[in-house]
Amino acid sequence: MDLAELGGFLKSRRDRIRPREVGLPSGPRRRVPGLRRDEVAQLAGASVDYYIELERGGAQPSEQMLAALARALRLSRDERDHLYHLAGRPVPPAGSAAAHVSPGMMDLLDRLVDTPARVITDLHVVLVQNRLAAALLGPPPPGTTARAGFVYRWFTDPAARGLYPPADHARHAESFVADLRAAVARRGRHDEESRSLVAELLERSPEFAELWSRHDVAVRRLDAKRIVHPALGVIDVNCLNLLSEDGSQRLLWFSPVAGTDAVEKLELLSVLGIQDLESDQALESGTDLSAGPSQTFQP
Repeated sequence: MDLAELGGFLKSRRDRIRPREVGLPSGPRRRVPGLRRDEVAQLAGASVDYYIELERGGAQPSEQMLAALARALRLSRDERDHLYHLAGRPVPPAGSAAAHVSPGMMDLLDRLVDTPARVITDLHVVLVQNRLAAALLGPPPPGTTARAGFVYRWFTDPAARGLYPPADHARHAESFVADLRAAVARRGRHDEESRSLVAELLERSPEFAELWSRHDVAVRRLDAKRIVHPALGVIDVNCLNLLSEDGSQRLLWFSPVAGTDAVEKLELLSVLGIQDLESDQALESGTDLSAGPSQTFQP
């Protein structure tokens, strides 16, 4: 652990990034060529005072905060690993909720300003999402394990199914199980996280057990969905997937289905949904928030 070196490394990575590269306005008056400390804190979901303390070498960040900083600063995999080594933390395994999100995938996410989009693991744990995705789908639960993933909650928490109309539940359940079987096989028999997830679901959900026994397998790449929004009703969307090279992560984005009223509803969501989201956050924090285009989630 070398916290002084960690602070210097964070500052060097901050200095090299231009605001427009991470979806922030450049502004006419800037005293630094790169990002300001408050902008990095904003992107990483940290307080400004805490981030300043990190650059001063006065704090050891958690693994979750390191993952958020790596995404905010668009670190390469080698740079991400170096950050963890300096902080004295173990490098997270591929596929975990603290796993590295490539700068290229983060760049694509930031460019989807007018489209709901999120990056998830192959166990359907949300790593990061933009504001429209939060307005459409809501914030994910806290946590970094597979239990925070949508597949786990689908079979263990009835409230999770409210996202889709009841008539679509059977189809989604089948799709989730087939996709999970592909992920488990890809990770290999020594991957404890995926094996433990399957074992717990087999024990807790008879529906999952029955579907798992069929041995169906199919990676989700494109799907038409009907999403139930609490204010706008049912929204028909196409859910498209861009998989990482190793299949451990995917970028999801949601486009309106042609011939439906989804175009108008998503346009309305882009105005009303974000305003509601910001209002809720401001009420909770007691501050006037001005978060960037993408949000990372910490426990």
